[in-house]
Amino acid sequence: MALMSGSVDYTVDELARQLETSYRSIYRYIDTFKECGFVVEKLAPNVYKLKSMPEDYPEFQNLVYFSDEEAHLVNNLIDRLDPTNALKANLQKKLAIIYDSTGIADLVDGRSLRNIVETLAHGIREKKKVVLKNYESGNSHTVRDRYIEPFGFTTNYIDVWGFDLQDGRSKLFKVSRMQEAMLLEDEPWTNEDKHEKQGLDVFGMSGRTPHRVRLSLSVMAKNLLVEEHPLAENDLTQQGDRWILDTEIYNYAGICRFYVGVASDAQILDSPEFSAYVGDYVSKYLG
Repeated sequence: MALMSGSVDYTVDELARQLETSYRSIYRYIDTFKECGFVVEKLAPNVYKLKSMPEDYPEFQNLVYFSDEEAHLVNNLIDRLDPTNALKANLQKKLAIIYDSTGIADLVDGRSLRNIVETLAHGIREKKKVVLKNYESGNSHTVRDRYIEPFGFTTNYIDVWGFDLQDGRSKLFKVSRMQEAMLLEDEPWTNEDKHEKQGLDVFGMSGRTPHRVRLSLSVMAKNLLVEEHPLAENDLTQQGDRWILDTEIYNYAGICRFYVGVASDAQILDSPEFSAYVGDYVSKYLG
């Protein structure tokens, strides 16, 4: 509807390509518009326009319209979703289609995580250094450029393993926290012997030694867990009206933050080291 009522006169084939569907589906949409009372004018062979709306139909622009500032804000919120979120790509695609004439499409494409992943993958293949522009660190709570030697991805390209040239050690960097990745074509790796991949748990924490943790979760806590940490679903089993998380943890910080947030709907099972960690955390930060 947005495309057919805009300033550009698209052919049926062009509409089909824009919406990644068949021309037959476009004709079905056109027939539906007519049945609902819309005036569809044939401007040329294979070119149709929506000319007016039924009197009792809400104004179309009020249904989907955002100002440029609102559209940019919506895109930034979508952009912060985890790359594994199944809705993310579809939401950004729809936003780009609707706002093709306002510049939002350029913003979506320019901030695409795909571009960042491709740059990092190039650095891995060619053994080149990369600059992560304005990287937002969850540990140091700083935003600054990071100079790394990327050498591997985690599942679904959520994180990249990189040797931090400033800190002198291998770390995980979240792709979603990178504003941009710049390949340094003339700077090959110089620390390949120090590249080390550690274990990674479902909360995105890395380390060398795993520790088993078991939690009993209510349905609400289980749903929150899967929404925030999709990989945890593989470590869940149902017992009656509860869900049991049985997983290996490389750093208690990640699971502790989750547990404290749902403590009234969760119970620690047979995990004394984690219980002690939670006790220290609560005493230190919550009094």
